[in-house]
Amino acid sequence: METIRLTTAQALVRFLAAQYSERDGQEQRLVPGVWGIFGHGNVAGIGQALLQAATTGEADLPYYLARNEQGMVHASVAYAKMRDRLAAFACTASTGPGSTNMITGAALATTNRLPVLLLPSDMFATRVADPVLQQLEDTRGGDVTVNDAFRAVSKYFDRISRPEQLIPAALAAMRVLTDPVETGAVTLALPQDVQAEAYDWPVSFFRRRVWHVGRPVPEPAAVERAARLLRNAKKPLIVAGGGAVYSGAETALRAFAEATGIPVADTHAGKGAVPWDHPYAVGGIGSTGSYAADELAKDADVVLGIGTRYSDFTTASHTVFGNPEVTFVNLNVARLDAVKHSAEPLVADARLGIQALAGALTDWEVDPSYRQRTRELIARTREIEEACFNAGHGPLPAQTEILGALNAVLDDRAVVINAAGSMPGDLQQLWRARDPKAYHVEYAYSCMGYEVAAGVGAKMADPSREVVVLVGDGSYLMMAQEIVTMVSEGLKVIIVLVQNHGFASIGALSESLGSQRFGTKYLYRNGDSGRLDGEVLPVDLAANASSLGADVLHAASVEEFRAAMEKAKAAGRTTVVHVETDLYGPNPPGHGWWDVPVSRTSALDTTRGAYETYADHKRAQRHYL
Repeated sequence: METIRLTTAQALVRFLAAQYSERDGQEQRLVPGVWGIFGHGNVAGIGQALLQAATTGEADLPYYLARNEQGMVHASVAYAKMRDRLAAFACTASTGPGSTNMITGAALATTNRLPVLLLPSDMFATRVADPVLQQLEDTRGGDVTVNDAFRAVSKYFDRISRPEQLIPAALAAMRVLTDPVETGAVTLALPQDVQAEAYDWPVSFFRRRVWHVGRPVPEPAAVERAARLLRNAKKPLIVAGGGAVYSGAETALRAFAEATGIPVADTHAGKGAVPWDHPYAVGGIGSTGSYAADELAKDADVVLGIGTRYSDFTTASHTVFGNPEVTFVNLNVARLDAVKHSAEPLVADARLGIQALAGALTDWEVDPSYRQRTRELIARTREIEEACFNAGHGPLPAQTEILGALNAVLDDRAVVINAAGSMPGDLQQLWRARDPKAYHVEYAYSCMGYEVAAGVGAKMADPSREVVVLVGDGSYLMMAQEIVTMVSEGLKVIIVLVQNHGFASIGALSESLGSQRFGTKYLYRNGDSGRLDGEVLPVDLAANASSLGADVLHAASVEEFRAAMEKAKAAGRTTVVHVETDLYGPNPPGHGWWDVPVSRTSALDTTRGAYETYADHKRAQRHYL
């Protein structure tokens, strides 16, 4: 057996550079590069290996410098999302805080079922330097390190304590990264001494490997059972989730809706699978769903879930599907999701499953009266949207007016990125996506700080698209450092920075729950009351963005915002458009509910009143059996 002597880190770099994914005959690099921040745990291991690869040309694995370890994981996840989970960056970090900074990103990746390869550095496998700088000393055992925290948020975890262990671990990592059912964060913890240790590696370990991402075929009997339920439906409804997008099922889904007349609602991950102006597109569903989608859900007798995991926001905490006899048919590549809500499961690739159902229902469609009801509900929904876009609010504009202006100035291929705060709810009702990649809202983990970093990954994944990061001041203050990365990499991203001097979403939620917006505004501490209820803090986020290297434009009205966006579109580098909006809304009207428990006993009148409202909503909550 032919061998080559390399360090563990050099071997890993060479291995990753030779991995490819394939679906439908199209191959691409599985690991297009490595994000990293170097410290004592990886500078002489992975860092040296990446330098050697770049210097000698022995492996093509580009290195990208991030400014925050959590941020580089977010950028990687956004890249994978744009690439339909067929490519996954690797992320290297030093021991201790550098590595644990990646844990939130790992949780986000796994919750969203998006692939990323994490390479946290670990303590000495030999324990010769014990405790080393940043080492956790655990009385339960000498083999416990902070990296064990990754186990709970990773789909695969391994610690490489000997060089030869890398061979099976690396192959297992690629298997999980390319499995649409199992994918998520994959973590290989690398002790710093093992990274630099030499070993005689089989040359065949570094051969070009193609990981085939298949399309599971639906079982004919399962298709027949699902079709039988749909044939008997009078008021069916489709809920399209992320799986409809990742499988490239958009064309099949549109044709299926047109042929059968079944309206299509969407989750955050599924928005754009059917264009917003398609005659059977009824918009977002659930807690922040559209009028049309939630009204249809109330009466739906059969719900066809396509590639959705049915989060509590999608089901409005198990209240949106109001028909006592509602049944579910779930088409999903993962059996975990296919059987949810006591459904008739159809375990298959979304595109192939839709095509199979279409073939089984060629002579069936909904009653014409149901098609007419769908049209009427869509028309009413458009009236609601237009009222939000043209609220005429003042003196500060409403956030919905800014979204309306943004809708108008961007083309169909522009990518809008958001994750947390009040904007995801507004966007689910109001954003008009025609392209399946135009709506990039991370709402499985709803992680503040995702947005700016995700803009980096999305732009790298498709430089031909305009990428617009929508971020509130709360999320911006969590993590804006990757603006520096945008600038250093020459990436043109537009950042719409909406400042309202507080947490608008949680503030409104707090008020509805009787907690009076406590702790949700950016204010000085009041010397008299001792509480954070003084004057507004003079935080200049626009100046901060400028200091990080971005060009900054200011807008004080909807008209000025439109003009600023046109300038930003014409610009050739990262540009921030700063606009202030009213912290108190108004927001779109609510059509759903979200279960957030209210204190059952309280000395506050506001809390007692909120609990009565909560109890009323709670009565509609149920299991779907």
